[in-house]
Amino acid sequence: MKSMSRKLVAVSVFLSFLLTLLPNLAVTVFAQKRSKMNKKYNVLFIASDDLRPELGAYGVAGIKTPNIDKIAARGMRFDRAYAQYPVCNPSRTSLLTGRYPTETKVINNNDYFRRIDPSTVTLPQYFRNNGYITLRSGKIYHGGIDDEISWTEGGEPTDPNITERGNPNFKPKPVANPDPDDEEKANAQGAGIKKSNSDRIIVLEGDGEKHGDYKAATRAVSFIEKYKDQPFFLAVGFVKPHSPPTAPKKFFDLYDVNTIPLPIDFGTTPKALPDAPEISIAPRNADLFIGRESTPELSREMKRAYWASVSFMDAQVGRVMDALEKNGLKENTIIVFWGDHGYHLGEKGKWSKAYSLYEVGLRVPLIIAMPNEKGESSRQIVELVDLYPTLAELCGLPKPDKVSGNSLAPIIKKPNKSWNLPAYSVTEYRKSFGKSVRTKKFHYVEWDEGKSGAMLFETEKDPHELKNLANDPKYAKTVAEMKKLLAKMPASN
Repeated sequence: MKSMSRKLVAVSVFLSFLLTLLPNLAVTVFAQKRSKMNKKYNVLFIASDDLRPELGAYGVAGIKTPNIDKIAARGMRFDRAYAQYPVCNPSRTSLLTGRYPTETKVINNNDYFRRIDPSTVTLPQYFRNNGYITLRSGKIYHGGIDDEISWTEGGEPTDPNITERGNPNFKPKPVANPDPDDEEKANAQGAGIKKSNSDRIIVLEGDGEKHGDYKAATRAVSFIEKYKDQPFFLAVGFVKPHSPPTAPKKFFDLYDVNTIPLPIDFGTTPKALPDAPEISIAPRNADLFIGRESTPELSREMKRAYWASVSFMDAQVGRVMDALEKNGLKENTIIVFWGDHGYHLGEKGKWSKAYSLYEVGLRVPLIIAMPNEKGESSRQIVELVDLYPTLAELCGLPKPDKVSGNSLAPIIKKPNKSWNLPAYSVTEYRKSFGKSVRTKKFHYVEWDEGKSGAMLFETEKDPHELKNLANDPKYAKTVAEMKKLLAKMPASN
Protein backbone atom coordinates (compact mmCIF):
# COMPACT_ATOMS: atom_id res chain seq x y z
CA MET A 1 0.00 0.00 0.00
CA LYS A 2 2.79 2.37 0.92
CA SER A 3 4.46 1.62 -2.44
CA MET A 4 1.22 2.32 -4.29
CA SER A 5 0.73 5.53 -2.33
CA ARG A 6 4.20 6.74 -3.21
CA LYS A 7 3.55 6.06 -6.89
CA LEU A 8 0.31 8.02 -6.80
CA VAL A 9 2.06 10.94 -5.13
CA ALA A 10 4.82 10.86 -7.74
CA VAL A 11 2.30 10.79 -10.59
CA SER A 12 0.36 13.66 -8.97
CA VAL A 13 3.50 15.75 -8.63
CA PHE A 14 4.47 15.05 -12.27
CA LEU A 15 1.01 15.98 -13.54
CA SER A 16 1.04 19.18 -11.53
CA PHE A 17 4.44 20.03 -12.98
CA LEU A 18 3.21 19.25 -16.50
CA LEU A 19 0.14 21.44 -16.06
CA THR A 20 2.36 24.37 -15.10
CA LEU A 21 4.45 23.81 -18.23
CA LEU A 22 1.64 23.48 -20.78
CA PRO A 23 0.53 27.12 -20.83
CA ASN A 24 4.14 28.28 -21.25
CA LEU A 25 4.73 25.62 -23.90
CA ALA A 26 1.61 26.69 -25.81
CA VAL A 27 2.68 30.33 -25.66
CA THR A 28 6.16 29.40 -26.91
CA VAL A 29 4.81 27.35 -29.84
CA PHE A 30 2.37 30.13 -30.78
CA ALA A 31 5.11 32.73 -30.53
CA GLN A 32 7.35 30.68 -32.82
CA LYS A 33 4.55 30.26 -35.36
CA ARG A 34 3.70 33.96 -35.20
CA SER A 35 7.37 34.87 -35.55
CA LYS A 36 7.62 32.65 -38.61
CA MET A 37 4.45 34.15 -40.09
CA ASN A 38 5.64 37.71 -39.51
CA LYS A 39 9.17 37.11 -40.74
CA LYS A 40 9.81 38.98 -43.99
CA TYR A 41 10.84 37.17 -47.13
CA ASN A 42 14.37 37.81 -48.27
CA VAL A 43 14.88 38.55 -51.97
CA LEU A 44 17.79 37.15 -53.97
CA PHE A 45 17.78 39.14 -57.21
CA ILE A 46 20.11 37.64 -59.84
CA ALA A 47 20.85 39.33 -63.18
CA SER A 48 22.75 38.12 -66.23
CA ASP A 49 23.94 40.48 -68.97
CA ASP A 50 23.17 39.78 -72.66
CA LEU A 51 21.50 36.47 -71.79
CA ARG A 52 18.64 35.38 -74.00
CA PRO A 53 16.54 32.34 -72.92
CA GLU A 54 19.44 30.03 -73.88
CA LEU A 55 19.08 27.70 -70.89
CA GLY A 56 18.28 24.07 -70.25
CA ALA A 57 15.18 25.16 -68.33
CA TYR A 58 13.90 26.80 -71.51
CA GLY A 59 14.26 23.62 -73.52
CA VAL A 60 17.52 24.48 -75.30
CA ALA A 61 19.12 21.14 -76.09
CA GLY A 62 22.81 20.71 -75.35
CA ILE A 63 23.50 23.75 -73.16
CA LYS A 64 24.66 23.07 -69.57
CA THR A 65 22.97 25.29 -66.97
CA PRO A 66 22.21 22.97 -64.02
CA ASN A 67 22.02 25.64 -61.31
CA ILE A 68 19.60 27.98 -63.06
CA ASP A 69 17.59 24.90 -64.07
CA LYS A 70 17.24 24.03 -60.37
CA ILE A 71 15.77 27.47 -59.67
CA ALA A 72 13.28 26.95 -62.50
CA ALA A 73 12.41 23.49 -61.14
CA ARG A 74 11.02 25.13 -58.00
CA GLY A 75 9.77 28.40 -59.45
CA MET A 76 7.62 30.06 -62.09
CA ARG A 77 9.32 30.13 -65.49
CA PHE A 78 7.94 32.87 -67.73
CA ASP A 79 8.26 31.72 -71.32
CA ARG A 80 7.24 35.02 -72.91
CA ALA A 81 8.92 37.78 -70.89
CA TYR A 82 10.19 40.91 -72.64
CA ALA A 83 12.67 43.71 -72.01
CA GLN A 84 11.64 47.32 -72.58
CA TYR A 85 14.82 48.26 -74.48
CA PRO A 86 17.47 46.12 -76.27
CA VAL A 87 20.44 47.81 -74.53
CA CYS A 88 21.70 47.49 -70.94
CA ASN A 89 21.21 50.88 -69.26
CA PRO A 90 17.74 51.78 -70.59
CA SER A 91 16.49 48.25 -69.91
CA ARG A 92 17.87 48.08 -66.37
CA THR A 93 16.68 51.60 -65.57
CA SER A 94 13.20 50.64 -66.68
CA LEU A 95 13.17 47.47 -64.56
CA LEU A 96 14.64 49.15 -61.47
CA THR A 97 12.28 52.13 -61.60
CA GLY A 98 9.17 50.23 -62.71
CA ARG A 99 8.68 52.69 -65.55
CA TYR A 100 8.96 52.48 -69.34
CA PRO A 101 11.86 54.15 -71.21
CA THR A 102 9.31 56.57 -72.65
CA GLU A 103 8.72 57.67 -69.04
CA THR A 104 12.28 57.60 -67.67
CA LYS A 105 13.68 59.23 -70.87
CA VAL A 106 16.74 56.98 -70.48
CA ILE A 107 17.41 55.69 -73.99
CA ASN A 108 21.18 55.14 -74.11
CA ASN A 109 24.03 53.82 -71.98
CA ASN A 110 25.13 57.27 -70.79
CA ASP A 111 21.95 58.61 -69.18
CA TYR A 112 21.52 58.56 -65.40
CA PHE A 113 17.87 58.53 -64.38
CA ARG A 114 18.37 60.83 -61.36
CA ARG A 115 19.80 63.53 -63.59
CA ILE A 116 16.42 63.47 -65.34
CA ASP A 117 14.18 62.82 -62.31
CA PRO A 118 15.90 63.14 -58.92
CA SER A 119 12.73 62.08 -57.07
CA THR A 120 12.81 58.52 -58.46
CA VAL A 121 12.49 55.71 -55.90
CA THR A 122 14.16 52.57 -57.24
CA LEU A 123 13.21 48.99 -56.49
CA PRO A 124 16.05 48.34 -54.01
CA GLN A 125 15.58 51.82 -52.52
CA TYR A 126 11.90 51.01 -51.97
CA PHE A 127 12.87 47.85 -50.08
CA ARG A 128 15.42 49.83 -48.06
CA ASN A 129 12.72 52.37 -47.16
CA ASN A 130 10.59 49.47 -45.91
CA GLY A 131 13.10 48.04 -43.46
CA TYR A 132 15.25 45.79 -45.65
CA ILE A 133 19.01 45.58 -45.82
CA THR A 134 19.76 46.21 -49.52
CA LEU A 135 22.97 44.79 -50.93
CA ARG A 136 24.66 44.98 -54.30
CA SER A 137 27.33 42.70 -55.74
CA GLY A 138 28.28 43.00 -59.40
CA LYS A 139 26.51 44.79 -62.25
CA ILE A 140 22.92 45.79 -61.44
CA TYR A 141 22.73 49.29 -62.88
CA HIS A 142 25.01 50.07 -65.83
CA GLY A 143 28.78 50.48 -65.55
CA GLY A 144 29.57 53.86 -64.00
CA ILE A 145 25.88 54.44 -63.23
CA ASP A 146 25.38 52.76 -59.89
CA ASP A 147 22.81 54.41 -57.63
CA GLU A 148 24.47 54.65 -54.22
CA ILE A 149 21.37 55.59 -52.22
CA SER A 150 19.65 52.38 -53.35
CA TRP A 151 21.97 50.26 -51.22
CA THR A 152 22.75 49.70 -47.56
CA GLU A 153 26.06 48.19 -48.61
CA GLY A 154 27.80 47.60 -51.92
CA GLY A 155 26.85 50.84 -53.66
CA GLU A 156 29.30 53.02 -55.55
CA PRO A 157 29.28 56.70 -56.56
CA THR A 158 27.95 57.46 -60.03
CA ASP A 159 30.51 58.60 -62.58
CA PRO A 160 30.58 62.46 -62.36
CA ASN A 161 31.04 62.63 -66.14
CA ILE A 162 27.44 61.46 -66.33
CA THR A 163 25.84 63.30 -63.41
CA GLU A 164 27.34 66.66 -64.42
CA ARG A 165 26.66 66.43 -68.15
CA GLY A 166 25.37 69.76 -69.40
CA ASN A 167 27.22 71.81 -66.80
CA PRO A 168 29.51 74.17 -68.82
CA ASN A 169 31.93 74.55 -65.90
CA PHE A 170 32.41 70.81 -65.36
CA LYS A 171 35.80 69.32 -66.22
CA PRO A 172 35.53 65.58 -67.03
CA LYS A 173 37.49 63.16 -64.85
CA PRO A 174 38.54 59.56 -65.54
CA VAL A 175 35.71 57.09 -64.97
CA ALA A 176 36.11 55.69 -61.45
CA ASN A 177 33.83 52.70 -62.00
CA PRO A 178 33.85 51.68 -65.66
CA ASP A 179 31.61 49.03 -67.14
CA PRO A 180 33.14 45.71 -66.02
CA ASP A 181 33.32 44.42 -69.58
CA ASP A 182 34.96 47.57 -70.94
CA GLU A 183 37.64 47.08 -68.30
CA GLU A 184 37.90 43.42 -69.17
CA LYS A 185 38.43 44.16 -72.85
CA ALA A 186 41.18 46.66 -72.02
CA ASN A 187 43.00 44.21 -69.76
CA ALA A 188 42.39 40.99 -71.65
CA GLN A 189 46.09 40.09 -71.55
CA GLY A 190 46.48 40.58 -67.79
CA ALA A 191 45.75 38.95 -64.45
CA GLY A 192 45.11 35.34 -65.33
CA ILE A 193 43.40 35.95 -68.67
CA LYS A 194 44.52 34.36 -71.92
CA LYS A 195 43.25 35.14 -75.39
CA SER A 196 42.34 32.35 -77.83
CA ASN A 197 42.76 32.39 -81.62
CA SER A 198 39.81 34.76 -81.91
CA ASP A 199 40.32 38.31 -80.68
CA ARG A 200 36.80 38.16 -79.26
CA ILE A 201 37.05 34.97 -77.17
CA ILE A 202 38.82 34.85 -73.78
CA VAL A 203 39.86 31.70 -71.92
CA LEU A 204 40.36 32.14 -68.16
CA GLU A 205 42.84 30.26 -66.02
CA GLY A 206 41.74 27.88 -63.26
CA ASP A 207 38.12 28.31 -62.16
CA GLY A 208 38.09 31.96 -63.20
CA GLU A 209 38.80 33.21 -59.68
CA LYS A 210 40.22 36.50 -60.94
CA HIS A 211 37.19 37.33 -63.08
CA GLY A 212 34.60 39.86 -61.93
CA ASP A 213 31.73 37.36 -61.98
CA TYR A 214 33.56 34.96 -59.67
CA LYS A 215 34.31 37.85 -57.33
CA ALA A 216 30.68 39.01 -57.47
CA ALA A 217 29.55 35.55 -56.33
CA THR A 218 32.15 35.53 -53.55
CA ARG A 219 30.96 38.90 -52.30
CA ALA A 220 27.33 37.77 -52.46
CA VAL A 221 28.19 34.73 -50.34
CA SER A 222 29.82 36.98 -47.73
CA PHE A 223 26.70 39.20 -47.67
CA ILE A 224 24.47 36.17 -47.10
CA GLU A 225 26.60 35.06 -44.16
CA LYS A 226 26.77 38.56 -42.72
CA TYR A 227 23.07 39.43 -42.97
CA LYS A 228 21.40 36.01 -42.67
CA ASP A 229 19.52 37.07 -39.53
CA GLN A 230 18.01 40.22 -41.08
CA PRO A 231 15.55 40.67 -43.97
CA PHE A 232 17.64 41.46 -47.04
CA PHE A 233 17.30 42.34 -50.71
CA LEU A 234 20.48 41.01 -52.29
CA ALA A 235 21.09 41.93 -55.94
CA VAL A 236 23.80 39.92 -57.69
CA GLY A 237 24.74 40.98 -61.20
CA PHE A 238 26.84 38.80 -63.53
CA VAL A 239 28.27 40.36 -66.70
CA LYS A 240 28.52 37.12 -68.62
CA PRO A 241 27.69 36.15 -71.30
CA HIS A 242 28.20 39.79 -72.38
CA SER A 243 30.92 40.10 -75.01
CA PRO A 244 33.69 39.13 -75.16
CA PRO A 245 32.70 35.48 -74.53
CA THR A 246 34.74 34.48 -71.48
CA ALA A 247 35.10 31.31 -69.41
CA PRO A 248 37.66 28.87 -67.99
CA LYS A 249 38.72 26.10 -70.36
CA LYS A 250 36.63 23.43 -68.62
CA PHE A 251 33.45 25.21 -69.69
CA PHE A 252 34.56 25.30 -73.33
CA ASP A 253 35.28 21.59 -73.03
CA LEU A 254 31.60 20.94 -72.26
CA TYR A 255 30.75 21.57 -75.92
CA ASP A 256 31.68 20.03 -79.27
CA VAL A 257 31.94 22.92 -81.71
CA ASN A 258 30.76 20.68 -84.56
CA THR A 259 27.39 20.08 -82.90
CA ILE A 260 26.61 23.72 -82.10
CA PRO A 261 23.38 24.66 -83.96
CA LEU A 262 23.01 27.73 -86.16
CA PRO A 263 19.66 29.55 -86.59
CA ILE A 264 17.29 28.94 -89.48
CA ASP A 265 17.80 32.53 -90.70
CA PHE A 266 21.58 32.51 -90.26
CA GLY A 267 23.59 35.00 -92.26
CA THR A 268 27.27 35.94 -92.45
CA THR A 269 26.58 39.69 -92.22
CA PRO A 270 23.66 41.64 -90.68
CA LYS A 271 20.90 42.10 -93.21
CA ALA A 272 17.15 42.63 -93.02
CA LEU A 273 14.93 40.07 -94.76
CA PRO A 274 13.67 41.12 -98.24
CA ASP A 275 10.18 42.11 -97.03
CA ALA A 276 11.38 43.86 -93.83
CA PRO A 277 12.51 47.50 -93.49
CA GLU A 278 16.26 48.03 -93.78
CA ILE A 279 16.22 49.89 -90.48
CA SER A 280 15.14 46.71 -88.66
CA ILE A 281 18.72 45.34 -88.75
CA ALA A 282 21.74 47.59 -88.24
CA PRO A 283 24.29 46.83 -91.00
CA ARG A 284 27.20 46.63 -88.54
CA ASN A 285 27.48 44.36 -85.54
CA ALA A 286 28.02 46.06 -82.18
CA ASP A 287 29.29 43.16 -80.02
CA LEU A 288 30.68 40.19 -81.97
CA PHE A 289 32.18 39.95 -85.48
CA ILE A 290 32.54 43.73 -85.38
CA GLY A 291 33.40 45.08 -88.81
CA ARG A 292 33.98 41.64 -90.30
CA GLU A 293 32.09 38.83 -91.96
CA SER A 294 31.51 35.52 -90.22
CA THR A 295 31.40 32.01 -91.63
CA PRO A 296 29.42 29.00 -90.42
CA GLU A 297 32.59 27.57 -88.87
CA LEU A 298 33.55 30.80 -87.06
CA SER A 299 29.95 31.28 -86.00
CA ARG A 300 29.79 27.86 -84.37
CA GLU A 301 33.00 28.67 -82.53
CA MET A 302 31.55 31.97 -81.34
CA LYS A 303 28.28 30.43 -80.23
CA ARG A 304 30.19 27.69 -78.41
CA ALA A 305 32.08 30.46 -76.57
CA TYR A 306 28.76 32.15 -75.71
CA TRP A 307 27.47 28.85 -74.29
CA ALA A 308 30.70 28.40 -72.31
CA SER A 309 30.21 31.90 -70.87
CA VAL A 310 26.64 31.02 -69.90
CA SER A 311 27.83 27.84 -68.15
CA PHE A 312 30.53 29.81 -66.30
CA MET A 313 27.91 32.31 -65.14
CA ASP A 314 25.62 29.42 -64.14
CA ALA A 315 28.39 28.01 -61.94
CA GLN A 316 28.57 31.33 -60.06
CA VAL A 317 24.81 31.22 -59.57
CA GLY A 318 25.34 27.78 -58.04
CA ARG A 319 27.86 29.12 -55.55
CA VAL A 320 25.38 31.76 -54.36
CA MET A 321 22.54 29.23 -54.15
CA ASP A 322 24.73 26.86 -52.12
CA ALA A 323 25.41 29.65 -49.62
CA LEU A 324 21.70 30.39 -49.34
CA GLU A 325 20.97 26.75 -48.50
CA LYS A 326 23.97 26.36 -46.20
CA ASN A 327 22.77 29.31 -44.11
CA GLY A 328 19.22 27.95 -43.81
CA LEU A 329 17.62 30.68 -45.93
CA LYS A 330 16.21 28.65 -48.81
CA GLU A 331 12.75 28.40 -47.23
CA ASN A 332 12.44 32.11 -46.55
CA THR A 333 13.87 33.65 -49.72
CA ILE A 334 12.25 34.64 -53.00
CA ILE A 335 14.68 34.01 -55.86
CA VAL A 336 14.44 36.04 -59.06
CA PHE A 337 16.61 35.27 -62.09
CA TRP A 338 16.47 37.55 -65.14
CA GLY A 339 18.29 38.69 -68.27
CA ASP A 340 18.36 42.36 -69.22
CA HIS A 341 17.46 42.01 -72.94
CA GLY A 342 17.57 39.57 -75.83
CA TYR A 343 20.48 38.84 -78.15
CA HIS A 344 21.10 37.76 -81.75
CA LEU A 345 23.46 34.83 -82.28
CA GLY A 346 23.53 34.89 -86.07
CA GLU A 347 19.81 35.41 -86.62
CA LYS A 348 19.53 37.58 -89.74
CA GLY A 349 23.33 37.75 -89.67
CA LYS A 350 23.35 39.82 -86.49
CA TRP A 351 25.64 39.17 -83.48
CA SER A 352 24.49 41.76 -80.95
CA LYS A 353 21.40 43.19 -79.28
CA ALA A 354 21.54 46.89 -80.05
CA TYR A 355 18.61 48.40 -82.00
CA SER A 356 16.84 45.05 -82.47
CA LEU A 357 13.08 45.03 -81.96
CA TYR A 358 12.78 41.46 -83.18
CA GLU A 359 11.54 38.76 -80.81
CA VAL A 360 15.07 37.43 -80.37
CA GLY A 361 16.31 40.91 -79.41
CA LEU A 362 13.64 41.48 -76.76
CA ARG A 363 12.70 38.14 -75.21
CA VAL A 364 14.47 37.35 -71.93
CA PRO A 365 14.67 34.61 -69.31
CA LEU A 366 12.62 35.36 -66.20
CA ILE A 367 12.19 32.96 -63.27
CA ILE A 368 10.57 33.75 -59.92
CA ALA A 369 10.88 31.05 -57.26
CA MET A 370 8.79 31.35 -54.11
CA PRO A 371 9.73 29.25 -51.05
CA ASN A 372 8.20 25.76 -50.92
CA GLU A 373 6.64 25.92 -54.36
CA LYS A 374 6.86 23.45 -57.24
CA GLY A 375 8.03 24.33 -60.72
CA GLU A 376 5.47 25.91 -63.06
CA SER A 377 5.57 27.72 -66.38
CA SER A 378 3.53 30.52 -67.87
CA ARG A 379 3.03 31.58 -71.48
CA GLN A 380 1.43 34.87 -70.53
CA ILE A 381 2.95 38.01 -72.03
CA VAL A 382 4.89 39.76 -69.25
CA GLU A 383 7.54 42.50 -69.00
CA LEU A 384 10.64 43.23 -66.93
CA VAL A 385 8.96 46.47 -65.84
CA ASP A 386 6.53 44.21 -63.93
CA LEU A 387 9.15 43.03 -61.45
CA TYR A 388 9.00 46.12 -59.20
CA PRO A 389 5.29 45.84 -58.24
CA THR A 390 5.52 42.03 -58.24
CA LEU A 391 8.19 41.86 -55.54
CA ALA A 392 6.49 44.55 -53.48
CA GLU A 393 3.28 42.48 -53.42
CA LEU A 394 4.99 39.12 -52.83
CA CYS A 395 6.82 40.59 -49.83
CA GLY A 396 3.68 42.18 -48.39
CA LEU A 397 4.87 45.76 -48.85
CA PRO A 398 2.56 48.69 -49.62
CA LYS A 399 1.77 49.23 -53.29
CA PRO A 400 4.51 51.52 -54.69
CA ASP A 401 3.67 54.87 -56.27
CA LYS A 402 4.57 56.01 -59.79
CA VAL A 403 5.11 52.48 -61.08
CA SER A 404 3.73 51.50 -64.50
CA GLY A 405 4.35 47.75 -64.41
CA ASN A 406 1.77 45.18 -63.33
CA SER A 407 2.25 42.74 -60.47
CA LEU A 408 2.76 39.16 -61.65
CA ALA A 409 1.71 37.78 -58.26
CA PRO A 410 -1.72 36.69 -59.62
CA ILE A 411 0.00 34.57 -62.30
CA ILE A 412 2.42 33.07 -59.78
CA LYS A 413 -0.50 32.10 -57.56
CA LYS A 414 -2.64 30.90 -60.47
CA PRO A 415 -0.65 30.18 -63.68
CA ASN A 416 -3.75 29.84 -65.89
CA LYS A 417 -5.25 33.13 -64.77
CA SER A 418 -6.73 35.27 -67.53
CA TRP A 419 -4.12 37.83 -68.56
CA ASN A 420 -4.39 39.93 -71.70
CA LEU A 421 -1.80 42.64 -71.22
CA PRO A 422 0.72 43.42 -74.01
CA ALA A 423 4.47 43.98 -73.79
CA TYR A 424 6.00 47.27 -74.96
CA SER A 425 9.57 47.95 -76.07
CA VAL A 426 11.37 50.83 -77.78
CA THR A 427 14.73 51.69 -79.30
CA GLU A 428 16.42 54.65 -80.98
CA TYR A 429 18.55 54.15 -84.09
CA ARG A 430 20.00 56.85 -86.34
CA LYS A 431 17.59 59.43 -84.94
CA SER A 432 14.65 57.15 -85.74
CA PHE A 433 12.48 55.94 -82.88
CA GLY A 434 11.21 52.39 -83.01
CA LYS A 435 8.32 50.97 -81.00
CA SER A 436 7.22 47.39 -80.45
CA VAL A 437 4.06 45.84 -79.02
CA ARG A 438 3.70 42.11 -78.37
CA THR A 439 0.42 40.29 -77.79
CA LYS A 440 -0.31 36.57 -77.49
CA LYS A 441 -0.81 36.23 -81.24
CA PHE A 442 1.00 39.13 -82.93
CA HIS A 443 4.17 41.21 -82.76
CA TYR A 444 4.02 44.67 -84.34
CA VAL A 445 6.96 47.07 -84.82
CA GLU A 446 7.16 50.50 -86.39
CA TRP A 447 9.75 53.24 -86.75
CA ASP A 448 8.80 56.92 -86.70
CA GLU A 449 5.09 56.09 -86.44
CA GLY A 450 5.43 53.87 -89.50
CA LYS A 451 7.06 56.49 -91.75
CA SER A 452 10.39 54.60 -91.70
CA GLY A 453 8.86 51.14 -91.94
CA ALA A 454 6.77 48.63 -90.04
CA MET A 455 6.64 44.90 -89.37
CA LEU A 456 3.88 42.52 -88.32
CA PHE A 457 4.51 38.88 -87.40
CA GLU A 458 2.01 36.20 -86.49
CA THR A 459 4.31 34.66 -83.94
CA GLU A 460 2.56 31.33 -83.28
CA LYS A 461 2.77 30.47 -86.99
CA ASP A 462 6.09 32.26 -87.59
CA PRO A 463 8.19 32.01 -84.38
CA HIS A 464 11.42 32.98 -86.17
CA GLU A 465 9.82 36.11 -87.65
CA LEU A 466 10.63 35.34 -91.27
CA LYS A 467 7.55 36.79 -92.98
CA ASN A 468 6.55 40.45 -92.56
CA LEU A 469 2.78 40.83 -92.88
CA ALA A 470 2.58 44.59 -92.33
CA ASN A 471 1.94 45.34 -96.03
CA ASP A 472 -0.38 42.41 -96.66
CA PRO A 473 -3.94 43.78 -97.29
CA LYS A 474 -5.40 40.76 -95.48
CA TYR A 475 -3.80 42.02 -92.25
CA ALA A 476 -4.71 45.72 -92.60
CA LYS A 477 -7.27 45.45 -89.78
CA THR A 478 -4.73 43.76 -87.50
CA VAL A 479 -2.16 46.49 -88.22
CA ALA A 480 -4.71 49.16 -87.33
CA GLU A 481 -5.54 47.38 -84.06
CA MET A 482 -1.86 46.99 -83.16
CA LYS A 483 -1.20 50.68 -83.91
CA LYS A 484 -4.00 51.63 -81.49
CA LEU A 485 -2.51 49.34 -78.87
CA LEU A 486 0.95 50.83 -79.43
CA ALA A 487 -0.48 54.33 -78.90
CA LYS A 488 -1.40 53.29 -75.34
CA MET A 489 2.23 52.83 -74.32
CA PRO A 490 2.80 54.98 -71.20
CA ALA A 491 4.83 58.13 -71.76
CA SER A 492 5.79 61.05 -69.55
CA ASN A 493 4.03 64.34 -70.14
